[in-house]
Parts: sequence; C-alpha cells; structure tokens
Amino acid sequence: MSEVAKPRADMRTPMSRVYGLGSAKAGTDHFIGQRVTAIALVPLVLIFLVGLITHAGAGYEEVRGWIASPMGAAPLLLLLLAGFYHMRLGMQVVIEDYIHSEGLKLALLLANTFWAVAAGVACLWAVLKISFGA
Repeated sequence: MSEVAKPRADMRTPMSRVYGLGSAKAGTDHFIGQRVTAIALVPLVLIFLVGLITHAGAGYEEVRGWIASPMGAAPLLLLLLAGFYHMRLGMQVVIEDYIHSEGLKLALLLANTFWAVAAGVACLWAVLKISFGA
C-alpha cells in the first residue's frame, strides 16, 4: 500500500509532534461548562427579573424579606454561582485568544480567576447575610 493510501490515525503535523503541541485535554470540559451555565442562566435570570418586576416600587424591608426567603435566596445564589463561573470561562477564552504575550496572558488569567472568586464570594456573602438575618 502506498504512503498516500494509508489511513492516518494521527492527524498532527510532524512539527507539532516535535514541539509536543496538540490537545490540552481540557477544551471539551470548558466548552460544556460554558454551554451548561448559559442554559442554566436563562431560567435563573427570568426568575430574578420576575422577582424584580414583582417588587418594583416596594419598600426596602419588603425587598429584603424577598431576598431573605428561600424562594428568593436560592435562585439568587444559583444565579450568582452560574453567572460568575460563566463570566470567568468567557473572559478566559477572550484572554487566551487575543493576548499573545505569555507573561501578560498568565497575569490576566490569574486576575480573571481572582476577580471572579472575590466578587462571587462577596455577592454570595451578602445574599447569605441577608438570608440569615444578620
């Protein structure tokens, strides 16, 4: 059988084999994570908007009571978790695709993760604090 007719199991170029380039084995998890959080965010945002519209014009104590209730706090906590995770994944893709300096890319990826965790924890803390009446 000639060289041309042989089926190739390995589709990588010889240069990529030399440099060890290829799949990082994390692309699928990242892709699925973005899609799952995007799908989860649709009903969570709708629930949040319905809550906001329902409480439009309400006083501080009534809105605080809504957030403190399990029907208000649980969807809001899920919205925050999914939203900050989705944001982190999205910004990671933008940084990896458009920042070409390796040092700057690493610094921005670290800052992205730090920001998502710090802002997410602060928001979750605020909702839990209201929810438990502190």
